[in-house]
Amino acid sequence: MNAPSVLNAAVKRDPEKGAIVRQDNRHLIHPQHHPSEHRDPHVWVSGEGVKLTNLEGEQYIDGLAGMWNVYVGHGRQELVDAASRQLGTLAFATAYAGSTHLPAVELAETLKRLVYPNIDAFYFTLGGSDATDSSIRTARFYWGAKGRPDKFKVISRRLSYHGSTIGAAAATGVDEFSAVFGPRANGFLQIDSPYPYRFTTERTDVSPGVAAAELLEEAIVREGPETVAAFIAEPVQGGGGGVLVPQADYFQRIREICDRYDVLLISDEVITGFGRTGKWFALEHWGVQPDILQFAKGITSGYFPLGGIGVSGAIKEVMDSVPPDLRWMHGYTCSAHPVACAVAIANIKILEEEGLVERSAALGKRLRENLAALDDHPHVGEVRVLGLLAGIELVADKATGERYPSGSGVGKRVRDALFSRGLLTRVLDETICLAPPLVVSEDEVDRIARIVIESIVDVTGR
Repeated sequence: MNAPSVLNAAVKRDPEKGAIVRQDNRHLIHPQHHPSEHRDPHVWVSGEGVKLTNLEGEQYIDGLAGMWNVYVGHGRQELVDAASRQLGTLAFATAYAGSTHLPAVELAETLKRLVYPNIDAFYFTLGGSDATDSSIRTARFYWGAKGRPDKFKVISRRLSYHGSTIGAAAATGVDEFSAVFGPRANGFLQIDSPYPYRFTTERTDVSPGVAAAELLEEAIVREGPETVAAFIAEPVQGGGGGVLVPQADYFQRIREICDRYDVLLISDEVITGFGRTGKWFALEHWGVQPDILQFAKGITSGYFPLGGIGVSGAIKEVMDSVPPDLRWMHGYTCSAHPVACAVAIANIKILEEEGLVERSAALGKRLRENLAALDDHPHVGEVRVLGLLAGIELVADKATGERYPSGSGVGKRVRDALFSRGLLTRVLDETICLAPPLVVSEDEVDRIARIVIESIVDVTGR
């Protein structure tokens, strides 16, 4: 009922913005669309470094690096130049069978140098969701090619986010992403997340991390190992869980279970890849290698759409060994788009030359030290930080971990408080998520922490 008045207020305050908003409301469908969120939206017009500037000329720290992806910051001329050169040389060429081009070959060689040692070959997509679909189809193809077509089920975790396509949403462990679209695709099931702050177990014979991992073994045995193709997991659950860093022994046990039952391990590193956590890829923290690696976001810092998967040498060997009529029949028109690949190569060069992976590790420690003031706060349940990836979970009662009641509006009030102080970021339920560009300065890290602390005190009164 109040939408017109809100829009009228925007028009009176800034007629130019009012016209933009009217056109937006008439003709645009936004991701996770609902008009209530676009009655008076932010209209961003430029970016520089870690700052975004809106139509009114106000600047804000981009605390989530766009959508977890603008690693090298806004306004990098090197990436603009890389795209321009490639557009002027070869704007598009197919990568389908019988064709290739130099940017795709060079990017694959670059990635081989940076990824897990067992990952040997790469397929490029447009983003994270179709990377998930590509991983799932590849896992099923692999087992079918090995004469085991009944191994098709995919296990994921609750509070995971793997994308919005039919297959990726079926793997996603947050019901809201599927509930209004009808039933999920068949062949997908979820187990509980390790979620150290809230994971409980009655077992006393093993650590909580091992107990959480062994939920996978229970599911595989229950379904039948002969039916399970793959387990897909984010090293750190970001978009669905609110930056959940697993127990130190979790993934080592996961790897052992996957090996025992011939289940492929898919590492979804769309958020965690390319240095976000202080390592090039996040399973390095726990000494584990996946069978399939999927990536997007940070590979181009969001300057051009690109994602992909990397597969182990064993999987590539099977893909290459099948007869032509049973080939891996999968592809997208813009797979390995030459401009996207050129931007990715230039982006990775910046990450390496400026030491941004190592910088992420160092500044992550600084961020955690600054946020230590929240450790004893009565409404902060947990502060989670790995590299420049952080989550601050707010609770009604620290002693019990009790959540705020539904409809309390705490998350929105915190988000508004952050924004009023110049920090744009995501608040997932009552968890403040932080993932600034990796080029963020020490002073800016300090400012982000101050804004978070002040905003929590403002909203909670403590």
